[in-house]
Amino acid sequence: MPHGAPFVLLLLLPWGSHCTTDGSNTCPVRWEEPAERTGQSCQRSCSQDRDCSGRRQCLCDEDCGLSCVTPGRSCPWPVRIENAETRLTQASRSFGALLEVTCQPGFKMANGQGVALSRCQGDRKWSLTAQCERDLIPSSFCNPPPETANGFHSGASYRTGGEVRYKCKRGYQLDGSDTIRCQENQEWSGPAPACRPVFCPPPGDIAEGYLVAVEKTQYRAGELVYYLCKRNYLLDGSNRVTCQGNGTWSPRPFCRARCTVPAQRSRVLYQGRKLWIQEIPEGQVQHGETVTFYCRSQNQTQSQTCSYPAPSRCFDGLLPLPACYDEPTWLQYNLFPQRVVSEIHPC
Repeated sequence: MPHGAPFVLLLLLPWGSHCTTDGSNTCPVRWEEPAERTGQSCQRSCSQDRDCSGRRQCLCDEDCGLSCVTPGRSCPWPVRIENAETRLTQASRSFGALLEVTCQPGFKMANGQGVALSRCQGDRKWSLTAQCERDLIPSSFCNPPPETANGFHSGASYRTGGEVRYKCKRGYQLDGSDTIRCQENQEWSGPAPACRPVFCPPPGDIAEGYLVAVEKTQYRAGELVYYLCKRNYLLDGSNRVTCQGNGTWSPRPFCRARCTVPAQRSRVLYQGRKLWIQEIPEGQVQHGETVTFYCRSQNQTQSQTCSYPAPSRCFDGLLPLPACYDEPTWLQYNLFPQRVVSEIHPC
């Protein structure tokens, strides 16, 4: 039965009692007009059992009053009523048995009720003839929607046809539909979804680096792990990685290799200083650092050569030489160092 709907039964009293001569049981006087109006066929009138023939007994049959009926005769089953559900209140469906008729959500009977009882009559018909019709003025609100642990819902109005949407707290994800609707029977269309904790799988190692964390089979959303690089490698990115709310890890860093400066016999500009290659520790620079080489150019106005800077950036072990760079020969470097391209007049 719909929650919140008034529980009122249209009780059609089963006057199926046996008549006695002492008047302890009463029965309405036969009134055939309303009986005929509802389609009931009255059986032979009587005042006591001996007025009836065969196995018939003198019993009260509602508007038909005291009538000769056969108690063991049954009414049809199952009973199908449009826009309604039916059930027997007991196992028997013989004379006097009761049938409960419940209108479907959004429907009601002509008297405004949603539930009624029907009785098996002496003519082997059920007494109820009312149909369930659409309720044009349904109750317009549902009770507050169900709550969900570790989550919340939006919407403060619970009018018929309205919806509320559920969301989970950080670190949890919805299991089930995120939306429920207030139906015409003042019931919500479903239970609240559950908010399940989010887990990430082990994040794994990175090339030329290693993970610094307690080893687990799974990590809760919001947990952190850290990465370090092996010697001579530089961490590119954050060393901290987070298990995110969608069950994946934030981007992992890379371990980038140092670069060997490919020149041998000239000076370069490195970290703001002009150095010979031998002056750079181990002749290597870190990933991401810039080394500026010098290239030779012909000054057309003065008919003499000059030098101009040509920067190059180290990326994961590779420091490309500028296309314009010309490595001095051993002879130039040792006998005429002042003529090495890095030492001549700048353009």
